[in-house]
Amino acid sequence: MSHDPLSRISPLDDPHNAAHAWARFRSMMRWVGLLSALVIAGVWTWLYQDVGFASIHLYIATALGFGLMIMLVGALMGLLFLSSGTGHDEAIDDRFENDSWG
Repeated sequence: MSHDPLSRISPLDDPHNAAHAWARFRSMMRWVGLLSALVIAGVWTWLYQDVGFASIHLYIATALGFGLMIMLVGALMGLLFLSSGTGHDEAIDDRFENDSWG
């Protein structure tokens, strides 16, 4: 892989570092998936006690809504932690670093 001579090398370019970082990300996503399942079970319990069995569509919609929302937030936060924790954020070239705009 060729790099621009002015750009910095990302630590994620090393296969060993990348494998470790992605393994941590997958582990984090497993925990987020477990949390999501627990939240869905809690919401279903509360919903059944409050409303009773209204419709299967209500339960499917709440599972999809809560589950996808929690998984999306977990994935975005996991990618943020992956990028910051590996030093990938420091490897970017900020072309506006020395500008007097801001």
